[in-house]
Amino acid sequence: MKSIKPGIRQPRAAIAGHLAALAAVAMWGYSFVSSRELLINELGPVQIYVLRFLLAYFVVLCICHKRLFASTLTDELLMMLCGLTSGSLYFIAENTALQYTLATNVSLLTSMSPLITAIVLGLFYKNETLGIGTWIGSVLAVMGVVCVVFNSSTNFEVNPLGDFLSLAAAFSWTVYSLILRKISAGYDVWFITRKTFFYGLLTSLPFLAFEPWPADFGAIIGRGEVICNLLFLGLGASTTGYLLWAFSVRNIGALKANNYMYFQSIFTLVVAYLVLGEKITLIGVTGIILIVGGLWVGDNINALIDKRKGARLQDSDI
Repeated sequence: MKSIKPGIRQPRAAIAGHLAALAAVAMWGYSFVSSRELLINELGPVQIYVLRFLLAYFVVLCICHKRLFASTLTDELLMMLCGLTSGSLYFIAENTALQYTLATNVSLLTSMSPLITAIVLGLFYKNETLGIGTWIGSVLAVMGVVCVVFNSSTNFEVNPLGDFLSLAAAFSWTVYSLILRKISAGYDVWFITRKTFFYGLLTSLPFLAFEPWPADFGAIIGRGEVICNLLFLGLGASTTGYLLWAFSVRNIGALKANNYMYFQSIFTLVVAYLVLGEKITLIGVTGIILIVGGLWVGDNINALIDKRKGARLQDSDI
């Protein structure tokens, strides 16, 4: 009787994890344009977040409703932090940023979370070291961010509020990814997603209290484009996207999954140009090349160094 190799399913799981991350990032790249469309239709940043995640929460609740709490109080508090960092704080900062800068800029700057994640992992986890490739890629990415900041303005007048909020959202997402890394092994992705949505909505209520509702809110909600964008944000970018992301983090890890965040800016750039008419400037394209190129260069340099080290160890053994 032939024995089954224990790692035979691992490559398939890894491939599925990479594909899941790419699909989630593609939807999130489009979500910036959808949110901008809702802002144009006079909905507020917090209102957009609450409406889309209410829809997403009830969908997930219909599927996952048997278990109420996590196994321990510590895990329950970690679930609450997931909801705060990837829900209310992240999306309110992101949606507010869309009021002050281009959708492409917000997408690019929030995609800096892989860089922040790599630095945090290198500082706090002994088994996660920052190679020279990561530092080179980081420098290129930061240079790209500078280009993106200037891309949002004519006459090179920087509006720091939208860009600062975008970077704050990126940091918030990094915290979420690290918490998710800790709890994903012990809980089902549906349960984690439901708890994240619930606590995200709960922690958004104080923000909602300070945002005025439009006088013709009922008429706005009834518009076809508003309904379509809310459905996409609630069922697609939120429900499906979060499930795919949790699946991806479980199979390929937080650091590798977060690397795909760099590519959401490409999706946003194209859609924002086609739908919103946002201009694509030379400095903006340069920023995209530097940010995405920083990821590619960093990964390949690290891989090349590791390969050479492995070859040297084999030679020394011989």
